[in-house]
Amino acid sequence: MSITSIIRDCLDALLHPSARYDALTRARHRAFIAPRLIGSLAAFAAFPIYLAMRGAPSAPEVAAFAWLVAPILLAWFLSRTGRYEGAHVLSSLALAGPVMMVAMFTGGIESFAAIWLVVVPLEAALSASRRVVTFAVGLALSCATILIALGHFGWLPAPVGDDPALHGMMMGFGVASATLYAAGLAFGAESLARTSVSLLNVEEDRYRLLARHMSDVVSRHRRNGAVQFISPAAEAVLRTSASDLLGHGLFDRVHVADRPAYLTALADSAHGGERRSVEFRLRRDDREGAGDFIWVEMRCRPLEQGAATADGEVVAVMRDVTERKMQEQALQEARAAAERADASKSRFLATMSHELRTPLNAVIGFSEMIVQEELLLLDAARRKEYAQLIHDSGQHLLSVVNGILDMSKMESGTFELAPEPFAPRAALVNCCNLLALKARENGIDLVTRASDDLPEMNSDPRAFKQIVLNLVSNAIKFTERDGTVTVSAVVEGARLVLRVCDTGVGIAAEDLKRIGDPFFQAGKTYQRRQEGTGLGLSIVKSLVAMHGGQMDVQSRIGEGTTVAVALPLVSAPPVVIEPASNVATLTPLRSMPIEQRHQVKRSA
Repeated sequence: MSITSIIRDCLDALLHPSARYDALTRARHRAFIAPRLIGSLAAFAAFPIYLAMRGAPSAPEVAAFAWLVAPILLAWFLSRTGRYEGAHVLSSLALAGPVMMVAMFTGGIESFAAIWLVVVPLEAALSASRRVVTFAVGLALSCATILIALGHFGWLPAPVGDDPALHGMMMGFGVASATLYAAGLAFGAESLARTSVSLLNVEEDRYRLLARHMSDVVSRHRRNGAVQFISPAAEAVLRTSASDLLGHGLFDRVHVADRPAYLTALADSAHGGERRSVEFRLRRDDREGAGDFIWVEMRCRPLEQGAATADGEVVAVMRDVTERKMQEQALQEARAAAERADASKSRFLATMSHELRTPLNAVIGFSEMIVQEELLLLDAARRKEYAQLIHDSGQHLLSVVNGILDMSKMESGTFELAPEPFAPRAALVNCCNLLALKARENGIDLVTRASDDLPEMNSDPRAFKQIVLNLVSNAIKFTERDGTVTVSAVVEGARLVLRVCDTGVGIAAEDLKRIGDPFFQAGKTYQRRQEGTGLGLSIVKSLVAMHGGQMDVQSRIGEGTTVAVALPLVSAPPVVIEPASNVATLTPLRSMPIEQRHQVKRSA
C-alpha cells in the first residue's frame, strides 16, 4: 500500500459521516482538512527546533505560532460537525484577523500584509458556495476600509521600521507569499474541478449503463410531447430503432383512442409540476412488418427546475404491462362467469322449486282424494284418471331427478359410456314414436326422415336415445300449434349427422352462445310459457362431447331453430368432461339453413 493511500485512508477516517457516502462531498472535505492538518502538524514539528535555535520566543512570535496552529482547529470543527460552509467562514475569519493585525502595525493599507486580503475571497471560492464567497468579499473589503479609515485619521500605531529598503523587501515578501498561497488555492480548485468532472463522467457512465440495460424505457419529452431522448430498451419493447421514436415518432405509435390521455399526462406533469401515471396502447412492430398493440404504463414527472433547458420538460418511465392487462381481463371474465353461474344457480333453484313442487302436489293431492274415495264418491273412471295423473306426475318428477343425476355424473366425470353395435334408424324412429303423442296433443306435425340403409353405429345406444329424446322434446316444447318438427339423419363421411329442425319461437343471438350451459333457460326475450329445468341441451352437449362429436345450433327469433349433432359411427375413446366446464365448443357443421327448413315444412 502506497503512502498516498495510507494518507487518504487516514483522512477518510477523520471525515464526518455525512460526507462519506458522496464522492464529491468527500473530496471537498478531504481538500479542506488535508492542508490545514499538514500545515499545523508541520508547525508543531518545527516549533521545538525554533526554540532550540532562537531561545525564548517573544509575544509576536507566540502569536505567529498560534496562527500557524489554528487551522487544525478548523479541521477538527469540520470533522466533528460536517458543516462545510461554516468551516470556510471560520477559515476566512482566521485568515483575515491576523492579516488585519499585522497590517495595522506595519503601515495600514500600505503594509505588505494588506495584499493578503485579496487571498480571503480566493480561499472562500473553494467552498463552491455563493454565500461564503459573498461573505469573504465583504469581509476583505471591510478590513481594507478599516485600514484606510484608520490611516486617514492617523489612528494607526507607528510602523515598525522606516527603512525604505526594508519596506520594499517586506512588500516583495508579502506579494510573493500571497502569490504562492493563491497558487496553492488555484491548484486545489483545479484538483477539485478535475475530481468533479471525473465523478460526473463516472455517474454519467453509470446512468447510461443503467438506461441501456434496464427493461423499462426511460424517455425525456418537451412540453409538446416530442421525445428528446429515449433509452435503448425501447428497441426491445417496440422492436424498432430508438432513433425512429425521437420527435413525434413515439406519439405516432400511440393508439388513436389513447392519445388524449397520453398528451394530458405529459401536459399535467409539465405545467402542474406533479407526477402522473397513465396506461395506453403502443403499436409494436413484428417480423412481418405489420404491428400489434401492447399495453404500457407510463409514469412521468417534471425535470428539476434549474437544470439546463428543463423548463416545461418531462422525464417518463414506461413499462410493458400487457401481461397484467390480460390477467385483469381474465379476472373480469372469470368474475362475469361467476356472476352468470350465480344467476344460473338462482334461476335453477327457482325453476326446480316449481318443477319439483308441481308434480309432488299432484301426487299428494290426487292420492289423498283416492284415499277418501268413499267420502268423495269417486267412480272407477275418476279413480283411473287420478291414478294416471299421479303416474304422469311421477314420471315427470323422475325425469327431472334423472336429468339432475346425469348432469352431476357428467360434471364429476363418473358418467360411463357402454359402446355396442346398434341400428341408429330404429333407435331414432322409436324415440320419435314415443314423442308422437305429445306432438299430436300440441297440434305439431312431427316428421321423421331417416334412410333405410343407415349403417350400424358402435356407440352407447342409451346415450344416443337420450340425445334424440332431449332434442325432439325440446323442439316440440318450443314450437307453437300448427308448427312442424323435422328429424333427419344422414351419413357424412365417418359421421352420422342428426338434425332437429323446428318452426318454433327461435332463440336470440345473445342467448345462442349460452345455449347448453347448465340450468340456463332462454326465456326473457320470448316470454317462455314452457316448463323445464334447462338441463336438456346441457346433457346433450355433454354426451356429444363424450362421444367425440360436435354440435351446432342455428336460430332466429320467430323463424325456428336447427340443432345439428355429428357423432362418429365408430365410438372414439370416451372424453372426460372436466368438472369446471361441461360445455363442448360449438363447432359449425354443414347444417340445414333456415330457408330449407321452411321448405321442409311446406313439403310436410
